[in-house]
Amino acid sequence: MGTKGSSSLWRRKQVHHTRHGDIELAKHLRIADLVSIGIGSTVGAGVYVLVGTVARERAGPALTISFLIAGIAAALAALCYAELSSRCPSAGSAYHYAYTCVGEGVAWIIGWGLILEYTVGGSTVARGIAPNLGVFVGGEENLPWLLIRRTIPSTEIIVDPCAAFLVIIVTALLCVGIRESARVQAAMVVLNVLVLLFVAGAGSYAGSKNGWKGYEQPDGYMPYGINGVLGGAATLFFAYIGFDTVASTAEEVKNPQRDLPLGIALALFICGGLYILVSGVIVGLVPYNLMDPDTPMSTAFAENGMPWATYVVAAGAVAALATTLMGSLLPQPRILMAMARDGLLPPFFSTVHPKTSVPVNGTILAGAVAAIMAFMMNVDELSGMVSVGTLLAFTIVSVCLLVLRYIPPPDTSKPVFPSRTSEGLPVVPKSPSRPIFTSQYPIFSPVLTILSEASLHSLPGRSTYGDYASSASSIGSPLQDETEELEEETRVFEIPPSYSREDLQNPLLMLEQPTNLSGCCDGGWGLWASHCSLPHQPSSALSNKTMVNISSDNPEVSTAHGCQHFQLQAFS
Repeated sequence: MGTKGSSSLWRRKQVHHTRHGDIELAKHLRIADLVSIGIGSTVGAGVYVLVGTVARERAGPALTISFLIAGIAAALAALCYAELSSRCPSAGSAYHYAYTCVGEGVAWIIGWGLILEYTVGGSTVARGIAPNLGVFVGGEENLPWLLIRRTIPSTEIIVDPCAAFLVIIVTALLCVGIRESARVQAAMVVLNVLVLLFVAGAGSYAGSKNGWKGYEQPDGYMPYGINGVLGGAATLFFAYIGFDTVASTAEEVKNPQRDLPLGIALALFICGGLYILVSGVIVGLVPYNLMDPDTPMSTAFAENGMPWATYVVAAGAVAALATTLMGSLLPQPRILMAMARDGLLPPFFSTVHPKTSVPVNGTILAGAVAAIMAFMMNVDELSGMVSVGTLLAFTIVSVCLLVLRYIPPPDTSKPVFPSRTSEGLPVVPKSPSRPIFTSQYPIFSPVLTILSEASLHSLPGRSTYGDYASSASSIGSPLQDETEELEEETRVFEIPPSYSREDLQNPLLMLEQPTNLSGCCDGGWGLWASHCSLPHQPSSALSNKTMVNISSDNPEVSTAHGCQHFQLQAFS
């Protein structure tokens, strides 16, 4: 019993594993939708605060270098997500990858870790909406009575109705449909990006007037040294988290192999550019040791004679909070649905609404839990656990990529072909998605693919046999020597000019000259097939003009002058 239970912890599911009766999510998302989801989930209100905190305590004016280093590290993790999500386009994100590549036990831990991360992160973001809305009305105390924070008598619990109300609105929007919620998020992302561009543009104008006094410091560009820059990069790394939300929507993307890598890459590139641009401007307006750690942007503009910019920054912060909250609530029901499909949770969570194509049960439950936590719990102490869960998920995703490349799980959705024929000849399967042999192992990366051998089949003036031989020999494949031996041992018939390649229903068929014409045979049709329909005649009487008509059910060989014995080598 113990051995059986231990083996189940490392049980892996197939790449394209589905259960009978599962309803797939509707495919509505394109590259633009993925980019908006990625930017909205990444550029949160944290950037409006982290700029001042990291510059004041760690990096100083070298804040842009810290953002650059953190962006490079995030890009490596994003590439892992991009390749895994395009090769395994199913809901569940890191949970799905862990179950496919590592095992059920690790996937269980990763799944609940992600749910905790998104729930706590969403609750934390929601509790920051009230202070930013208070900027427009002169303070939190001037908000409507129903939205003001209160302390429960005889307790230390501070309830936040505004946070709970925001979570309920976002949950209702997610229940309407992924296409509608993506459009709303795109509008909020545009507002957020415009605010950040305003900060960069107006800050550059103010900096040019005051001479960029923030960079004229007696202790230099790196007051805390290289260790301070690297420490700041470690903190700023979490400002890039959000591309994993894009991976969680893989099942709803119309063309995941193309759109997911591009969407993740473009979103991360735009976020990194905005971070570096804004941080470079802000640290130049105010000396780093005089920055306000809570409201660095508003304070910087106020000290340069632009107090009205506080309202613009507050509007951007509200938009960033809304998009980040949506990015936190979006993946949770999809992870719950994936776990329910695999039998690790009740089928209640795998229910998909027939009209909206949304896992509505999981969405409502996740939103209710997040609303309760945002309403009456101070989740600041749990925020550190979010960082631990994120790093654990990124580590597992990196491991899964190596496993999927070199120790891939079984995939029953693709036919399995023998590697060699009974005569010992290599068999090359005809498959559009067959990887290019770049080393001893077939490695296929949707992110870095340059050329697919499937396109070589349609090149004019190339024989079928030559396509595989040239593609293998040009890259030093292990098939090169085997192909050369095959050319030496096999004499290939030349097809007469009057018969074009289109005359063959299957272009991957090679006619071999017979070595034994001692009788008539009616061999079976398989990888190698022989067929003879007429009485045997001497080889001198054989005609050079032969038409081959081949179908999967009844291969036929007809000739104008008697019988001709063919061996058909089929690569299919």
